[in-house]
Amino acid sequence: MVTVKTAEEIALMREPCRIVKETLEYVGKHISAGMTTAEVDKLVYKYITSCGAVPSELGYCGYPASSCVSVNEVVVHGIPGDRIIEDGDIVSVDITAEKNGFQGDACRTFLIGNVSEEKRKLVKVTEECFFKAIDGLKEGTPLYDIGYAVQSHAEANGYGVVRALTGHGIGREMHEDPSVPNYGRKGTGMRLKAGMTICIEPMINMGTWRVVFDKRDGWTVRTADGLPAAHYENTVLITGDGVEILTL
Repeated sequence: MVTVKTAEEIALMREPCRIVKETLEYVGKHISAGMTTAEVDKLVYKYITSCGAVPSELGYCGYPASSCVSVNEVVVHGIPGDRIIEDGDIVSVDITAEKNGFQGDACRTFLIGNVSEEKRKLVKVTEECFFKAIDGLKEGTPLYDIGYAVQSHAEANGYGVVRALTGHGIGREMHEDPSVPNYGRKGTGMRLKAGMTICIEPMINMGTWRVVFDKRDGWTVRTADGLPAAHYENTVLITGDGVEILTL
């Protein structure tokens, strides 16, 4: 069921969204080559809890960490561990925080050291896909216009758009209705309503759109061809005449 938030609920959501934004900024200042992905996760836990919030991913459906730290060919849901981040890597850090009974969710892909131009372009285009998706977005916009915008920009640059995973609604729960695909036919889907809060999160692959789910750990999602992927996400509030990005 799609929920439309009241003004009071939106006010409560602002704080966890701000904390998520600040946590990612904190990670961006400290992440570097030579760190393990587990050390990145410790940064996330430290900052979120210092703000009096809870890292929502910790324990979610059995997930063992406070963040998803996905390196190079890992699209999403990389479990932090002993993998060492190397010069030239791209690293997506996806986090969710809960405070005031509400959630905030966002992801950034960080460039580590001397990153190739090919990877730099992938990260840049992935972020551009998000902003293409919110351009003109407002109450009454068909839902799948979001995916159409993401898909059009990504594929125009020769990239694959992940289909097996989507964005989502967010509020009291980390994942709420509706699903927000990164592909779609313009002019279709439910009409967005003012007061809806959704996570728009392009997941873009340098090669094919196909992905593989790791059956050993039950979480990690990798590109099927082993090429790099990038991920960019924000929590967005739909308004009568536009959007507000709550995690920026």
